Amino acid sequence: MSSSTISRSTTFILFLFIGLITNAQAADFHVKRYGARANGNSDDSQAIMKAWKDACSSTKPSKIVIPGGRYVVDSMKFQGPCLAPIHVQVEGRLQAPTNIKKMRNDASWIVFQYINGLTLSGKGTFDGRGSLAWKQNQCASSGKCGSLPISLRFYSLNNSLIKDITSTDSKFFHVNVHNCRNLTLQNINIDAPGDSPNTDGIHIGGSSGVTIHNARIKTGDDCVSIGDGSQQIKVEKVTCGPGHGISIGSLGKYKNEKPVSGITVRDCTITNTMFGVRIKSWPASTKGIASNMQFESIVMNNVGTPILIDQQYCPYGTCNRQPAIAGSVVPPACTRAFAA
Repeated sequence: MSSSTISRSTTFILFLFIGLITNAQAADFHVKRYGARANGNSDDSQAIMKAWKDACSSTKPSKIVIPGGRYVVDSMKFQGPCLAPIHVQVEGRLQAPTNIKKMRNDASWIVFQYINGLTLSGKGTFDGRGSLAWKQNQCASSGKCGSLPISLRFYSLNNSLIKDITSTDSKFFHVNVHNCRNLTLQNINIDAPGDSPNTDGIHIGGSSGVTIHNARIKTGDDCVSIGDGSQQIKVEKVTCGPGHGISIGSLGKYKNEKPVSGITVRDCTITNTMFGVRIKSWPASTKGIASNMQFESIVMNNVGTPILIDQQYCPYGTCNRQPAIAGSVVPPACTRAFAA
């Protein structure tokens, strides 16, 4: 082989090696390369959204890295569909705006939606900075609760994993899961004071195949609540308290609610809460079915009402307290509902 042939071969191999390195690096999208400052003052929303746009457009699996630091971010919507599975690794602290009026028209602070194969992980924190919002919460006085944003909303996610993250001091619900299929929330931390109103930990509705495994939830409302249309939901190894316990419902408030079935709550510890486990439906509720639910191996410490099936649920005192419509929300057979 001539020296020129060797030279050309070496050059080809070198370019191939450089190409492989470039392709490998292209799969990682660090938000600081997009201008995120992480100084606790500047709005880093646009930088993070630019990183998302590029990662979501990648034809091979990609990762967005949000390293340590404090990122003040406005409402953000991580929307698919993406061209390949995508991983968002959060190691820093994302902080919501403190200006309540700025978020008044936003139903959620951070949304992940229409994504197949999402992984959201890291030791980072989603800080809702809700202490100012709690003072303006008018749910109890008016029954109107839609003016404050949910911290994290997962909508239409398939085959996805949320793990290791922390949500603290949400303005309203911490986590809302809706219309998701095969979603796991693992090793989740949720933290808010016991007197913070309507700061439900994890609410699930209209979803199937959702598993909550190994979560620590301290909040001012339900640690976990499961709404209509929820099928095959597992809640395992959840430590709850303070809060209002683990709830099915409330159900029956709206027309055409979908059935709830296949709910398992097991190996949980509930401490210093208003309730333990309960099934709740509204008075004169519309026709619907809640069935095939099982609660087992649950430890309760200093719980006000350990077990409750409440068909007269009316938290704001504005209900028509007529008996539930015949054939409305149907409790599961008692022999299956609660196991030792």
